[in-house]
Order: sequence, then structure tokens, then C-alpha cells
Amino acid sequence: MRVFVTGATGNIGSAVAKELIAAGHQVLGLCCREEEKAKGLTAAGAAVHRGSLEDLDSLRTGAAQSDGVIHLAFNHDFSKFAASCEDDRRVITALGSVLAGSSRPLVVTSGTAIANSVPGEPAKEDNPIVGSDRHPRAASEEAALAAAAAGVNVTVVRLPQVHDPVTQGLITPVITMYREKGVCAYVGDGDNRWPAAAFPDVARLYRLAIEKAEPNARYHAVAEEGVPMREIAETIGRRLQLPVKSISAEETEAYFGWLASFAGLDLPASSEQTRKNLGWIPSEPGLIADLERLQLHDH
Repeated sequence: MRVFVTGATGNIGSAVAKELIAAGHQVLGLCCREEEKAKGLTAAGAAVHRGSLEDLDSLRTGAAQSDGVIHLAFNHDFSKFAASCEDDRRVITALGSVLAGSSRPLVVTSGTAIANSVPGEPAKEDNPIVGSDRHPRAASEEAALAAAAAGVNVTVVRLPQVHDPVTQGLITPVITMYREKGVCAYVGDGDNRWPAAAFPDVARLYRLAIEKAEPNARYHAVAEEGVPMREIAETIGRRLQLPVKSISAEETEAYFGWLASFAGLDLPASSEQTRKNLGWIPSEPGLIADLERLQLHDH
């Protein structure tokens, strides 16, 4: 299968490209004009497709040349999170317009928090999703639903915090804040949980999802249902040799800034249906194990 991968030079995308190539697929990786990133793609055995998220024609052209699309690219400037989510809606619509009426799969990326819609329960694959009025990232799933209604074979992969010893999703900017403030904070009792999975396990799930190409499938790339924020803060505190403390809900905004809306949320997520439907068994180290091996750089 020839797979067009957006975000192919990113942390998850590069792992997905390697996983696909190792399984015998061809990869066409989206890359803007950064030569170093293009060289990295070529070295991994992928073909380079010049373009960007802003150039919708370049996305349509990439999709038209492929047997399927994995859409991973996303603007991670969280100060413009809502705008980035609406941009993603346009990107998914553009990719879908090329694939409509064929069986060629489009795998779209979302977050597990979109399915945290049943109070007190972990997010499940078949839960109703929250709307983009409540969580901007739901725009991606709303676009996926619209594409499916237009005759596109759409699969959604929902991500937790994806990690290795270098990068850990939203925890990476949290670590930067901890360094700057000299203290590792968590909200209240710190029992709120974030789900997690390691890069190689997530990459394998994307490959299995596009190979199965089941219309309207929803998968959770979740190895650990929920890691308590207090445990995350304590582990990072040990590694950075910084004090750890609880802060009140009222102090969250002042401490966490743009991350305040996430910091105190309890967002456990299940992957029981995903494991059963795809035969996916995560085997990599857990989040705390990777934080214990965190590659520290002097700032």
C-alpha cells in the first residue's frame, strides 16, 4: 500500500513512517521546505511530497497519489489551539474530497478527551463525542463524520499523552514550566489521571488501523488508562531535583497559564475495544518508566 502521511517528520509521524516501511508499505511523507527534515524522510526510505497544511492543493495532490492517507500533522501552538483545530477541520475536508467514493482509507487523528463524555467513566471508543463548542479538538472528529457522510472510508485514532524518554505530549511543556517556576505543581490531591502510550506502540496501531481500513472505526491508542498527575509531578521533581507541591484550583490559571484548562482534568481512557478489534497489544515502557529515564538537558 502507498500511504500519504501528513506530519511524517514529526515525533509520531516519523515513527509511523518507519513502522509502515518495515511492514512493506510505501510512504509518501508531507514535508515543507526544510531540507534537513526531507533528508530524514528519504533516509528512512520514504518519498518526499512538498507541501503544507496551509496549501490544501498540495494535500489533495498527495492524497490523489496514494492508496490511503494517515493524517497526523497538527499545529501545536496551543496559544492558538481553537484556530488550529478549525484549520484541521479544513485539512480533513480537503483530504476527504479526493478519497470520497473509493475504499481508500483516511485515518484521522484526535484525542481521547473527545470521548470523556460519560461522567466517572474512562473514555471509550463508542462513547458519544463532546462537541467542538466544549472541546475545540472535536472539530477533527466532526470533519471525519462529515467526510464519512460524503462517502469517505474514515477511521479515527484518538491519542493520549504519547511518550519516550525525550518527549511526552503535553507533559513536555509542563516540564518546561516546572523548570521555570522551580517547583513541580499538581492540582488538589493530584488524583486526576492522564492516559498514555509509547511512540512505537502508537505507530503500530496506526499501521494496523490503515491495514484493516474499517469504515467509521474508532481506536484508542492507550497503553495506560490513566497515570495520576501527582505521580507524574513527583517523578519529574525527583529527576529535576525540585520540590513538589499541591496547588488549589484557584491557583491553576496563574501557575499553568495556557495549560490550566488541562492540568486538573481527570481524563482516563480505555482501549479495550481497540485491543480486541485490532489485536493490538502495547509492549513498550510506561510513562513513569520513560520519565525516570528522561533525557535532561541543562537550560
